[in-house]
Order: sequence, then C-alpha cells, then structure tokens
Amino acid sequence: MPEEFSPQVDIAYLLSDLNSRVRILESKYNLLGERLLVVNQNMIEEYKKIISEIKTFETDLKELKIEILNLKETLSRVIKEMDFFARKEHLKILEKYINMWNPMDFVTEAEVTRLIKGEIDNKIQKEVSKSIKDLKKSFKNLKVGDKSSRPRKKKK
Repeated sequence: MPEEFSPQVDIAYLLSDLNSRVRILESKYNLLGERLLVVNQNMIEEYKKIISEIKTFETDLKELKIEILNLKETLSRVIKEMDFFARKEHLKILEKYINMWNPMDFVTEAEVTRLIKGEIDNKIQKEVSKSIKDLKKSFKNLKVGDKSSRPRKKKK
C-alpha cells in the first residue's frame, strides 16, 4: 500500500520537528544569555579599570597643575632677582675702573711690612752712622794734653 500521509503522522512529525527546533532555539538563547553575562562582566571590569585610570589621571593632573604653579612662582622670583643683576654697561664701567686702577700694582701686607722694616733699619743705620761720625769728630776735637778730658786714675 502506498504510504499515505495521515494527518496524525504529519502532526506528530511537525510537533517533533517544532520541539527539536524550540530546543535548539532554547540552547542558542541560553548560549546568548551566558555570552551576554560574560560580556556584561567584562564591561563592568573594564569600566572599573577605566574609572580608576581616570582617577589616576585626575590626581596626576592636579599634581602637574601644582608643580606648574610652583614653577611659575619660582620663575617669577628668578625674574625679579634678575632685575638686581648687573647690566652689561655697568660691567664695562667697572672694567674701565679696574683697568685704570690696575690692582696688580697693589702691594700685599707682607710687602708693606717688609718695606717699613727696611725703612726703619735704614733710619737706624743712618742714626748709628751719624752718631759714630759725631763721636769720631768729638774724639778728634779733644786735645791729647787736656787733663780734664782724660780719665782719672783712682788713688790707692
């Protein structure tokens, strides 16, 4: 007998086919749900990492702002101090005076002391020489027979 499709066989076949398709869809749905859960967890972890990096960047940015402010203050102080530096024209004037005075011709304290001692020694030597000359003159002026000028002998 030729196989005829009965409506019941058709329905059973359709039901089993639908049942298997629903199970396949359910498993795909479950897989998609698990994947979605994993993706959500990864997104949450990445979000936390990004938030912590943003906070780190914010603190670094604050520190950089503070450092830049400190640098600006230091730079302004340096600029104010530069106003007290000598200008090129002033240095040239000082150079002219130094060249005019020629400090290389100045003497040291030791040289001055040596010069003063030398002068004192010369004056003393002149005084001694003069005194010796005066004494020689006085001896020449003395007469040999003059009793008053002779030393007296002591009596015994």
